[in-house]
Amino acid sequence: MDFSIRAANVEDCKDIARMILELAEHEEMKDHVKVTQRDLEQDGFSKNPFFHGIIAEVPEQHKSKDGRTKVGYALYFYSYSSWMGRAVYMEDLYVMPEFRGKGIGKALMSKVAQLGLAAGCNQLNFNVLDSNKSSVDFYLSQGCFDITTAYGYHSMRCAGEALQHLAQP
Repeated sequence: MDFSIRAANVEDCKDIARMILELAEHEEMKDHVKVTQRDLEQDGFSKNPFFHGIIAEVPEQHKSKDGRTKVGYALYFYSYSSWMGRAVYMEDLYVMPEFRGKGIGKALMSKVAQLGLAAGCNQLNFNVLDSNKSSVDFYLSQGCFDITTAYGYHSMRCAGEALQHLAQP
């Protein structure tokens, strides 16, 4: 299948917001999504963006059943490892179900890896649900490894009231 991967722009935020909801629905976590199209526009395309994105796009003749040509995305940002130095964190990798198995997900992930290497990064980090066996298997087949299994690390989060409380001196 013919497709291209390109840097996301502010005009893509409507489609990115749509696909974020599709991903959350797939993960049965749609009620957790709070980000809006406007948030994406401000947070990704301001003077100091909080994230970067790439889009997978197909030509008109291959558009989705519902007429879409933007069929996948990845969001990423740069971080730092006190042990390894520069790192890139892939927040999301998503391909619409009817376009899976065509190399689009691998191409998106590969592009994030390329961008990370070009920025001097030594590692690519991301999370995947343990219930998403096909994605876990895909990532393992790409040479990735599970740091929980290998090192015993757990991803932790502090949000909402707990974050407000933690921020108190």
